[in-house]
Amino acid sequence: MPQAKDKKKSKAVVDLTFVGDASFILNEDFTVEAVLRVDESYLQEATGMHPGVNFFSCWRLKAEPEEVCAACEKNGKWENFFNFNNKFILVELHRNTAGKLTMYQGYLKVARVQPVSMAQQNQFPMVPYQVPGVLYQSKSLQKDLPIHYQGSIFALTGYTEADLNELPGKYLSIVYSEDVSIIMKMITDINLEYGKKSEEVIYRLVKRDGTIIWVKENVLVTKDPSTKKALYQGLITDITKLREYENKLLESEAKLVENNQSKDRFINILSHDLRAPFTSILGFSEILLNETNLSIQEKNEYLTYIYEASQNQLQFIGYLLDWSRLRTGGLKIEPQRLRVQAVVYNVVSILTGNAIRKNINIQVDIGDNLYVQADERLLTQVVLNLLSNAIKFSNENQFIEISAGIFNDTHVEIIVKDHGVGIPWDDQSKIFSIDKNYSKEGTKGEKGSGFGLALVKEIIAKHSGEIWFYSEPEKGTEFHFTLPLPSNSLLVVTDNDDDRQQIIELIRRNFPEFSISAAENGYEAISTLAQQVPNVIITAHSMPLMTGLQLIEAIKRGDADMKLPSLIIGNNISQETEMHYFRLGVRAIFQKPFDAEEFVNALRMILL
Repeated sequence: MPQAKDKKKSKAVVDLTFVGDASFILNEDFTVEAVLRVDESYLQEATGMHPGVNFFSCWRLKAEPEEVCAACEKNGKWENFFNFNNKFILVELHRNTAGKLTMYQGYLKVARVQPVSMAQQNQFPMVPYQVPGVLYQSKSLQKDLPIHYQGSIFALTGYTEADLNELPGKYLSIVYSEDVSIIMKMITDINLEYGKKSEEVIYRLVKRDGTIIWVKENVLVTKDPSTKKALYQGLITDITKLREYENKLLESEAKLVENNQSKDRFINILSHDLRAPFTSILGFSEILLNETNLSIQEKNEYLTYIYEASQNQLQFIGYLLDWSRLRTGGLKIEPQRLRVQAVVYNVVSILTGNAIRKNINIQVDIGDNLYVQADERLLTQVVLNLLSNAIKFSNENQFIEISAGIFNDTHVEIIVKDHGVGIPWDDQSKIFSIDKNYSKEGTKGEKGSGFGLALVKEIIAKHSGEIWFYSEPEKGTEFHFTLPLPSNSLLVVTDNDDDRQQIIELIRRNFPEFSISAAENGYEAISTLAQQVPNVIITAHSMPLMTGLQLIEAIKRGDADMKLPSLIIGNNISQETEMHYFRLGVRAIFQKPFDAEEFVNALRMILL
């Protein structure tokens, strides 16, 4: 019986090794704001966290908001261990408040539970074993005495215990040079401060391969039972990933704070810039209603002002709404392969009347075969805004130049240049800012919302591009912006070798500038799409494991806004299935054996 009792007692002590984690952000009512990272190999359940989901309901945790808030106020964090799907999980929540914005930074860690032997307990009886890391003990922390390590010091540093103790400065030799003072101060504090029994420090180590990692060291001072002298025991933990997550959380926090401040500025602009013009509009309307003796000329003058002011305000509201939706994710970017020349000519045709009224000549210098990957509507809005501004601030009988070319390996540069009045030096810092709404009349009194360039900058940023300008008063202005190049690649998906070879040969012969990727089934195709999005996907209808229809549906589920033109090739495709394909955005369907010329023409219509 005593043996059984001892056995039971020894099993009660366990070592928790954390093997997987997740990091996330919660808003003040504990709904998920963003998920920054999930280690799906060990914590697949965390993939169920999505923005808008209540964190405690998702994990079936019982916790009162007041309890969490009180713990964060007192201890800096709220933490709890819980069991989910037979997994032992630690949750930590840290509360951050910036201005009116409150949010929680959170971590989940899943543990592997292992028994701890009595020998292990006796070796380091005073060191907490609930935290993973390398344990050590020594009679001194000075560099002249060896330190004995328990755990994989080699995995942490690339050095064995013998290697470290043979180095000139022992463990201090691998501490990052700028952080050695942190360790020395910790040693001094422990040795000099009477009664101090523990210390925690965070610093960097340089591993044997040169990699720099962040570690946390907890030191505990006890008495050696045999000698009654001080015994130094410590735990060194790799916190590199934790530091990375904290940096991401800080960046996310800064972004959320910035968005919150932008919303405040947004409301201020609305209250000022929408209200002021309506005061005048209402005033002129009141005159028209009450003054019966106005001449036709006066009435027309007042009505013209009301019409122009209302039109400008409508444009301003449209810009504001688009800007807001872009910032909050409400307006989705739908990038596709676009011919730059076609987009520019379309905008020029829209603004031809404005140019003719000032006798302005618009010169376009853009090659036929220059393409970008962009949202057509938003790119049109960018060019429309820049060109209308160029016309607005040009004098009569001048000319405007629009050019484009390859900027670098990944982007195209588009330039809109006028020779008009330019932008005053003092105003050049205002034109892209929502804080400093900049509006100026054109050379013939044209009005503007003053907000178009802020929207232009937001659109280009959402396309991973940049915008800048050069301007000199009375000499003109030129705006430059970049947009990404399309991938110039095609994906062919079919398990039929003959069909694949035929399609590839047709593409190579007719579209030599395009690279070709091939997949034998839908799963391979999805894996390929994760690496690079092609301009067109050509897929067979009947394939093992996943049909062409299932593949297109899977792509749409993954990104409903992705404009990925598709061509389908198959046998005996029913009319109902064809209609389903077309509803999913498929451009053309070819029944085998298909006509090569028709196939090439359909592909040319998409690509060129």
